[in-house]
Amino acid sequence: MKFASSILFPVAFAASALAHGFVSQITVDGKVFKGNVPNGKEDPSIIRLISTTSPVKDASNPDLNCGQGSPHPAADIGNAMPGSKLEFTWDAGNGDNWPHNTGPMMTYMASCGSTTCDKFDSTKAKWFKIDQQGRKDGGSGDWIQADVMAGQPARVTLPSNLAPGNYLVRHEIIGLHLATSFGGAEFYPSCSQFTVGGSQTGTPTDKELVSFPGAYNNNDPGIFDPDVFNAGSSYTFPGPPVAAFISGSSSSGGSPTSTSASGTVTTSAPTATSTKSSGTCKLRRKVSSSSAAPAASTIRPRHLSRIMRGLFANHAVSF
Repeated sequence: MKFASSILFPVAFAASALAHGFVSQITVDGKVFKGNVPNGKEDPSIIRLISTTSPVKDASNPDLNCGQGSPHPAADIGNAMPGSKLEFTWDAGNGDNWPHNTGPMMTYMASCGSTTCDKFDSTKAKWFKIDQQGRKDGGSGDWIQADVMAGQPARVTLPSNLAPGNYLVRHEIIGLHLATSFGGAEFYPSCSQFTVGGSQTGTPTDKELVSFPGAYNNNDPGIFDPDVFNAGSSYTFPGPPVAAFISGSSSSGGSPTSTSASGTVTTSAPTATSTKSSGTCKLRRKVSSSSAAPAASTIRPRHLSRIMRGLFANHAVSF
């Protein structure tokens, strides 16, 4: 059976584009801030607009800073307070659920100084880590990222003792489903703009500040990880440790734990043996966080079928 080569390329391209995603909205203490579709119409938002849903590849890529296309500042500023609850909604390129379930989620902040962040160049930012989430407790080997794949938002708490000021928040998912091969890791950073109120005094030390790119290397054990599908192996988060001023945080780098800004720690090195070995991207039907089910079924996007029908109608197929 022989297909015209022009049939295969658009199908492969469409599937590839759909297998990635972006932050479509951020909820701050119940208030929703909508984002924009990558490379689409840019309405006022607190989320800096990226150019594509494809991942950033290579730890030295300049787009590791705030996402694909080196996004310029957004028009709006979100208001938050120390201890505010942030929820990041990640969507696939076609609006379905986030398609990956393997790898950490980490959150950084950077001061914009005396200027508001809608006027701040993120390439000059010095970032400190406030949160890192890896595998779940219980020995299943599942990652917290799997909850995002099931339709839930990624949840992060701002430090309760964070000093007031203008801040960029850099929330990131690292997809490790292909990280058993060197260079296989996929980076998905997203930057948003905030002004934090209050009268707290917590700040990072100079030694806890990093730049992007520069904070990661391609051979870091948390980026190139041949044992990523072995639930019995420990995981080492890339980048700096969570800043020491954050209540309950760990000041030791490379800890195989998942530490949140609220001070909770979940072990990411369970002893059970996992049978997971798939390094594929899967699309799941979009569900709300209130009705998300871990057993959501894998689907084939319907518009791919339409592409196939149209292509078959316009290309000769011989047997």
